[in-house]
Amino acid sequence: MTQEFLGNSQFNISNQTVSARCPSNIALIKYWGKYENQIPANPSISYTLTHCKTNTTVHFLADEAFSVQTFLSGNEEKKFANKIEKYFQNIAPYLPWILKGRYVIETENTFPHSSGIASSASGFGALAKCLMSLDQIFSVENPPASIITQKASFLARLGSGSACRSLYEGLVVWGKTEEVEGSSNLFAVPYNNDAVHPIFRNFNDWVLLIHEGAKSVSSTVGHGLMNNNPYAKRRFREAHENFATLKTILSTGDMEGFIKLVEHEALTLHALMMMSEPPFILMQTATLQVINKIWEFRRIKGLALFFTLDAGANVHVLFPNDIDNKKITDFIQTELLPLTQNGAVVKDVIRF
Repeated sequence: MTQEFLGNSQFNISNQTVSARCPSNIALIKYWGKYENQIPANPSISYTLTHCKTNTTVHFLADEAFSVQTFLSGNEEKKFANKIEKYFQNIAPYLPWILKGRYVIETENTFPHSSGIASSASGFGALAKCLMSLDQIFSVENPPASIITQKASFLARLGSGSACRSLYEGLVVWGKTEEVEGSSNLFAVPYNNDAVHPIFRNFNDWVLLIHEGAKSVSSTVGHGLMNNNPYAKRRFREAHENFATLKTILSTGDMEGFIKLVEHEALTLHALMMMSEPPFILMQTATLQVINKIWEFRRIKGLALFFTLDAGANVHVLFPNDIDNKKITDFIQTELLPLTQNGAVVKDVIRF
Protein backbone atom coordinates (compact mmCIF):
# COMPACT_ATOMS: atom_id res chain seq x y z
CA MET A 1 0.00 0.00 0.00
CA THR A 2 2.99 2.33 0.51
CA GLN A 3 5.23 0.73 -2.12
CA GLU A 4 5.29 3.86 -4.28
CA PHE A 5 6.87 5.82 -1.42
CA LEU A 6 9.73 3.42 -0.67
CA GLY A 7 13.10 5.01 -1.33
CA ASN A 8 15.73 3.94 -3.84
CA SER A 9 18.66 2.21 -2.16
CA GLN A 10 21.06 3.96 -4.55
CA PHE A 11 21.93 7.51 -3.51
CA ASN A 12 24.85 9.94 -3.37
CA ILE A 13 24.94 12.10 -0.25
CA SER A 14 26.85 15.34 0.33
CA ASN A 15 26.79 18.31 2.66
CA GLN A 16 23.64 20.28 1.89
CA THR A 17 21.48 23.07 3.24
CA VAL A 18 17.82 23.30 2.25
CA SER A 19 14.96 25.48 3.41
CA ALA A 20 11.18 25.35 3.18
CA ARG A 21 8.14 27.04 4.59
CA CYS A 22 4.73 25.58 5.24
CA PRO A 23 1.46 27.04 6.53
CA SER A 24 -0.72 25.68 9.29
CA ASN A 25 -4.35 24.68 8.78
CA ILE A 26 -7.63 24.66 10.67
CA ALA A 27 -9.98 21.70 10.33
CA LEU A 28 -13.66 22.23 9.57
CA ILE A 29 -14.61 18.57 9.87
CA LYS A 30 -12.43 17.39 12.73
CA TYR A 31 -10.14 14.38 12.98
CA TRP A 32 -10.21 12.99 16.52
CA GLY A 33 -9.14 9.42 17.12
CA LYS A 34 -6.51 7.45 15.24
CA TYR A 35 -5.07 4.01 14.69
CA GLU A 36 -1.47 2.79 14.55
CA ASN A 37 0.92 4.65 12.24
CA GLN A 38 -1.14 7.85 12.28
CA ILE A 39 -4.12 6.42 10.42
CA PRO A 40 -7.19 8.60 11.05
CA ALA A 41 -10.34 7.08 12.47
CA ASN A 42 -12.41 9.44 10.33
CA PRO A 43 -11.87 11.77 7.37
CA SER A 44 -11.26 15.48 7.90
CA ILE A 45 -11.19 18.63 5.79
CA SER A 46 -9.34 21.84 6.57
CA TYR A 47 -8.69 25.36 5.39
CA THR A 48 -5.00 26.07 4.78
CA LEU A 49 -3.98 29.37 6.35
CA THR A 50 -1.99 32.08 4.57
CA HIS A 51 0.20 33.94 7.05
CA CYS A 52 0.70 31.47 9.91
CA LYS A 53 3.70 29.49 8.70
CA THR A 54 6.77 27.64 9.88
CA ASN A 55 10.10 28.44 8.23
CA THR A 56 12.64 25.61 8.49
CA THR A 57 16.26 25.23 7.40
CA VAL A 58 17.98 21.84 7.51
CA HIS A 59 21.77 21.57 7.46
CA PHE A 60 22.78 18.02 6.49
CA LEU A 61 26.37 17.00 7.28
CA ALA A 62 27.15 13.89 5.27
CA ASP A 63 28.95 10.84 6.65
CA GLU A 64 28.91 12.09 10.23
CA ALA A 65 27.31 9.99 12.96
CA PHE A 66 23.53 10.25 12.88
CA SER A 67 22.21 12.84 15.31
CA VAL A 68 19.78 15.73 15.32
CA GLN A 69 20.15 19.17 16.83
CA THR A 70 17.14 21.50 16.70
CA PHE A 71 16.73 25.21 17.31
CA LEU A 72 13.37 26.98 17.67
CA SER A 73 13.71 30.73 17.16
CA GLY A 74 17.40 30.41 18.01
CA ASN A 75 16.91 28.39 21.20
CA GLU A 76 18.09 24.80 21.30
CA GLU A 77 15.28 22.30 21.92
CA LYS A 78 16.79 18.97 22.98
CA LYS A 79 13.45 17.31 23.71
CA PHE A 80 12.24 18.09 20.20
CA ALA A 81 15.54 16.82 18.76
CA ASN A 82 14.90 13.44 20.39
CA LYS A 83 11.44 13.37 18.83
CA ILE A 84 12.87 14.16 15.39
CA GLU A 85 15.53 11.45 15.73
CA LYS A 86 12.80 8.86 16.35
CA TYR A 87 10.79 10.27 13.47
CA PHE A 88 13.76 9.97 11.10
CA GLN A 89 14.34 6.38 12.20
CA ASN A 90 10.68 5.62 11.56
CA ILE A 91 10.69 6.98 8.00
CA ALA A 92 14.05 5.45 6.98
CA PRO A 93 12.40 2.89 4.61
CA TYR A 94 11.09 5.81 2.56
CA LEU A 95 14.33 7.85 2.66
CA PRO A 96 17.18 5.26 2.87
CA TRP A 97 19.88 7.96 3.18
CA ILE A 98 18.28 9.69 6.17
CA LEU A 99 20.39 8.04 8.90
CA LYS A 100 23.68 8.66 7.08
CA GLY A 101 24.51 12.07 8.50
CA ARG A 102 24.12 14.72 11.18
CA TYR A 103 21.37 17.34 11.16
CA VAL A 104 21.18 20.86 12.44
CA ILE A 105 17.59 22.06 12.10
CA GLU A 106 16.62 25.70 12.53
CA THR A 107 12.93 26.51 12.67
CA GLU A 108 10.75 29.48 13.52
CA ASN A 109 7.04 30.24 13.40
CA THR A 110 5.40 33.42 12.18
CA PHE A 111 2.83 33.02 14.97
CA PRO A 112 3.04 32.59 18.76
CA HIS A 113 3.79 29.16 20.16
CA SER A 114 0.86 27.41 21.92
CA SER A 115 -1.60 29.85 20.36
CA GLY A 116 -4.24 27.46 19.09
CA ILE A 117 -2.59 27.34 15.69
CA ALA A 118 -1.18 23.92 14.91
CA SER A 119 2.59 24.44 14.89
CA SER A 120 3.05 20.67 14.61
CA ALA A 121 1.15 20.76 11.30
CA SER A 122 3.20 23.58 9.80
CA GLY A 123 6.40 22.31 11.45
CA PHE A 124 6.28 18.76 10.16
CA GLY A 125 4.97 20.02 6.83
CA ALA A 126 8.01 22.27 6.41
CA LEU A 127 10.36 19.51 7.58
CA ALA A 128 8.85 17.00 5.13
CA LYS A 129 9.35 19.49 2.29
CA CYS A 130 13.01 19.90 3.30
CA LEU A 131 13.47 16.12 3.35
CA MET A 132 11.98 15.77 -0.11
CA SER A 133 14.35 18.48 -1.37
CA LEU A 134 17.28 16.48 0.00
CA ASP A 135 15.86 13.30 -1.48
CA GLN A 136 15.75 14.88 -4.93
CA ILE A 137 19.38 15.95 -4.55
CA PHE A 138 20.65 12.59 -3.26
CA SER A 139 18.63 10.06 -5.23
CA VAL A 140 20.06 8.50 -8.37
CA GLU A 141 16.52 8.16 -9.71
CA ASN A 142 14.13 10.88 -8.61
CA PRO A 143 10.48 10.07 -7.96
CA PRO A 144 7.99 11.34 -10.54
CA ALA A 145 7.04 14.96 -10.02
CA SER A 146 3.44 13.90 -9.60
CA ILE A 147 4.13 12.15 -6.31
CA ILE A 148 6.75 14.47 -4.75
CA THR A 149 4.16 16.59 -2.91
CA GLN A 150 2.08 13.50 -2.21
CA LYS A 151 5.10 11.80 -0.64
CA ALA A 152 5.84 14.93 1.39
CA SER A 153 2.25 14.77 2.68
CA PHE A 154 2.72 11.07 3.47
CA LEU A 155 5.93 11.76 5.41
CA ALA A 156 4.44 14.75 7.24
CA ARG A 157 1.54 12.56 8.39
CA LEU A 158 3.95 10.18 10.11
CA GLY A 159 5.23 13.10 12.18
CA SER A 160 1.92 14.79 12.92
CA GLY A 161 -1.35 13.59 11.42
CA SER A 162 -2.84 16.97 10.54
CA ALA A 163 0.47 18.08 9.00
CA CYS A 164 -0.35 16.13 5.84
CA ARG A 165 -3.12 18.65 5.08
CA SER A 166 -0.73 21.64 5.14
CA LEU A 167 1.01 20.63 1.90
CA TYR A 168 -1.80 22.01 -0.26
CA GLU A 169 -3.70 25.28 -0.55
CA GLY A 170 -7.39 25.91 -0.07
CA LEU A 171 -9.59 23.11 1.21
CA VAL A 172 -7.71 19.87 1.85
CA VAL A 173 -9.00 16.39 2.68
CA TRP A 174 -7.30 13.66 4.70
CA GLY A 175 -8.92 10.30 5.27
CA LYS A 176 -10.74 7.95 2.93
CA THR A 177 -14.23 9.13 2.05
CA GLU A 178 -16.53 8.25 -0.82
CA GLU A 179 -17.29 11.94 -1.23
CA VAL A 180 -13.80 12.85 -2.46
CA GLU A 181 -12.18 10.97 -5.33
CA GLY A 182 -8.61 9.88 -4.59
CA SER A 183 -8.90 10.53 -0.85
CA SER A 184 -6.64 8.40 1.32
CA ASN A 185 -5.76 7.62 4.92
CA LEU A 186 -2.06 7.77 3.98
CA PHE A 187 -1.82 11.33 2.68
CA ALA A 188 -3.95 14.40 2.07
CA VAL A 189 -5.43 15.47 -1.24
CA PRO A 190 -6.66 18.91 -2.36
CA TYR A 191 -10.40 19.26 -2.50
CA ASN A 192 -11.79 20.17 -5.92
CA ASN A 193 -11.58 23.88 -5.15
CA ASP A 194 -13.06 24.76 -8.56
CA ALA A 195 -16.31 23.25 -7.26
CA VAL A 196 -16.36 25.55 -4.21
CA HIS A 197 -18.74 28.51 -4.30
CA PRO A 198 -16.85 31.87 -4.33
CA ILE A 199 -18.38 32.83 -0.97
CA PHE A 200 -16.19 30.20 0.74
CA ARG A 201 -12.95 31.05 -1.06
CA ASN A 202 -11.98 34.27 0.73
CA PHE A 203 -12.28 34.14 4.51
CA ASN A 204 -10.83 35.76 7.59
CA ASP A 205 -9.63 33.58 10.46
CA TRP A 206 -8.87 35.63 13.58
CA VAL A 207 -7.54 33.45 16.38
CA LEU A 208 -8.48 34.80 19.80
CA LEU A 209 -5.81 33.78 22.30
CA ILE A 210 -7.81 32.83 25.36
CA HIS A 211 -4.95 30.84 26.85
CA GLU A 212 -1.29 30.86 25.81
CA GLY A 213 0.66 27.90 27.10
CA ALA A 214 0.70 24.13 27.24
CA LYS A 215 -2.63 22.31 27.29
CA SER A 216 -3.60 20.28 30.35
CA VAL A 217 -4.06 17.21 28.12
CA SER A 218 -2.03 16.80 24.93
CA SER A 219 -3.66 15.98 21.61
CA THR A 220 -1.78 12.69 21.53
CA VAL A 221 -3.34 11.63 24.83
CA GLY A 222 -6.73 12.94 23.72
CA HIS A 223 -6.65 10.87 20.53
CA GLY A 224 -5.79 7.80 22.58
CA LEU A 225 -8.76 8.28 24.88
CA MET A 226 -11.06 7.85 21.87
CA ASN A 227 -10.20 4.14 21.94
CA ASN A 228 -12.55 3.63 24.90
CA ASN A 229 -14.96 6.49 24.29
CA PRO A 230 -18.51 5.06 24.16
CA TYR A 231 -19.52 7.61 21.52
CA ALA A 232 -16.49 7.11 19.24
CA LYS A 233 -18.01 4.79 16.64
CA ARG A 234 -21.05 7.00 16.19
CA ARG A 235 -18.78 10.02 15.87
CA PHE A 236 -16.72 8.37 13.15
CA ARG A 237 -19.90 7.62 11.17
CA GLU A 238 -21.09 11.19 11.66
CA ALA A 239 -17.89 12.58 10.16
CA HIS A 240 -18.59 10.62 6.97
CA GLU A 241 -22.20 11.85 6.97
CA ASN A 242 -21.07 15.44 7.44
CA PHE A 243 -18.79 15.15 4.42
CA ALA A 244 -21.77 14.46 2.20
CA THR A 245 -23.60 17.44 3.70
CA LEU A 246 -20.59 19.72 3.37
CA LYS A 247 -20.05 18.79 -0.27
CA THR A 248 -23.48 20.14 -1.13
CA ILE A 249 -22.99 23.22 1.04
CA LEU A 250 -19.69 24.08 -0.63
CA SER A 251 -21.12 23.85 -4.14
CA THR A 252 -24.33 25.78 -3.47
CA GLY A 253 -22.95 28.58 -1.28
CA ASP A 254 -25.20 27.71 1.66
CA MET A 255 -23.60 29.96 4.28
CA GLU A 256 -26.20 29.17 6.94
CA GLY A 257 -25.59 25.45 6.50
CA PHE A 258 -21.81 26.01 6.53
CA ILE A 259 -21.96 27.89 9.83
CA LYS A 260 -24.18 25.26 11.42
CA LEU A 261 -21.94 22.36 10.38
CA VAL A 262 -18.61 24.03 11.26
CA GLU A 263 -19.76 25.07 14.73
CA HIS A 264 -21.33 21.64 15.33
CA GLU A 265 -18.02 19.97 14.46
CA ALA A 266 -16.12 22.24 16.86
CA LEU A 267 -18.48 21.54 19.74
CA THR A 268 -18.53 17.82 18.97
CA LEU A 269 -14.73 17.74 19.29
CA HIS A 270 -14.90 19.16 22.80
CA ALA A 271 -17.93 17.09 23.75
CA LEU A 272 -15.89 13.98 22.95
CA MET A 273 -13.20 15.21 25.33
CA MET A 274 -15.77 15.67 28.09
CA MET A 275 -17.10 12.15 27.49
CA SER A 276 -13.69 10.47 27.57
CA GLU A 277 -12.50 8.38 30.48
CA PRO A 278 -11.05 10.17 32.27
CA PRO A 279 -12.92 13.25 31.04
CA PHE A 280 -11.11 16.51 30.38
CA ILE A 281 -12.08 20.05 29.45
CA LEU A 282 -9.80 22.29 27.38
CA MET A 283 -12.25 25.16 26.94
CA GLN A 284 -12.07 27.92 29.52
CA THR A 285 -14.66 30.36 30.83
CA ALA A 286 -13.66 32.99 28.28
CA THR A 287 -14.00 30.44 25.47
CA LEU A 288 -17.67 29.99 26.35
CA GLN A 289 -18.16 33.73 26.75
CA VAL A 290 -16.80 34.31 23.23
CA ILE A 291 -19.07 31.61 21.78
CA ASN A 292 -22.16 33.05 23.45
CA LYS A 293 -21.32 36.58 22.31
CA ILE A 294 -20.86 35.35 18.72
CA TRP A 295 -24.24 33.61 18.82
CA GLU A 296 -25.94 36.70 20.20
CA PHE A 297 -24.29 38.97 17.63
CA ARG A 298 -25.38 36.70 14.80
CA ARG A 299 -28.93 36.51 16.13
CA ILE A 300 -29.23 40.28 16.31
CA LYS A 301 -27.22 41.38 13.26
CA GLY A 302 -27.76 38.39 10.95
CA LEU A 303 -24.14 38.59 9.77
CA ALA A 304 -21.91 35.62 8.96
CA LEU A 305 -19.68 35.59 12.02
CA PHE A 306 -18.98 32.14 13.49
CA PHE A 307 -16.31 30.04 15.16
CA THR A 308 -14.39 26.83 15.18
CA LEU A 309 -12.12 25.37 17.83
CA ASP A 310 -8.97 23.30 17.77
CA ALA A 311 -8.02 21.02 20.66
CA GLY A 312 -7.57 23.91 23.07
CA ALA A 313 -9.16 26.97 24.62
CA ASN A 314 -8.50 29.46 21.84
CA VAL A 315 -11.21 30.42 19.36
CA HIS A 316 -10.89 30.68 15.59
CA VAL A 317 -13.33 33.42 14.58
CA LEU A 318 -14.36 33.07 10.94
CA PHE A 319 -16.07 35.60 8.69
CA PRO A 320 -16.08 36.40 4.95
CA ASN A 321 -13.36 38.73 3.76
CA ASP A 322 -15.35 41.46 2.04
CA ILE A 323 -15.70 45.22 2.16
CA ASP A 324 -18.84 45.09 4.30
CA ASN A 325 -17.44 43.52 7.46
CA LYS A 326 -16.68 46.64 9.54
CA LYS A 327 -19.57 45.81 11.89
CA ILE A 328 -17.96 42.41 12.45
CA THR A 329 -14.43 43.69 13.02
CA ASP A 330 -15.66 46.44 15.35
CA PHE A 331 -17.60 43.84 17.36
CA ILE A 332 -14.53 41.61 17.65
CA GLN A 333 -12.36 44.51 18.76
CA THR A 334 -14.77 45.87 21.36
CA GLU A 335 -16.57 42.75 22.64
CA LEU A 336 -14.31 39.75 22.09
CA LEU A 337 -10.71 40.94 22.41
CA PRO A 338 -11.20 42.00 26.07
CA LEU A 339 -11.91 38.33 26.81
CA THR A 340 -8.53 37.20 25.48
CA GLN A 341 -5.23 36.97 27.32
CA ASN A 342 -3.80 40.51 27.13
CA GLY A 343 -5.96 41.35 24.10
CA ALA A 344 -4.01 38.91 21.95
CA VAL A 345 -5.24 37.92 18.49
CA VAL A 346 -3.58 36.37 15.44
CA LYS A 347 -5.13 37.57 12.19
CA ASP A 348 -5.00 35.32 9.16
CA VAL A 349 -6.90 34.85 5.92
CA ILE A 350 -7.84 31.98 3.64
CA ARG A 351 -7.71 32.70 -0.10
CA PHE A 352 -7.83 30.31 -3.04
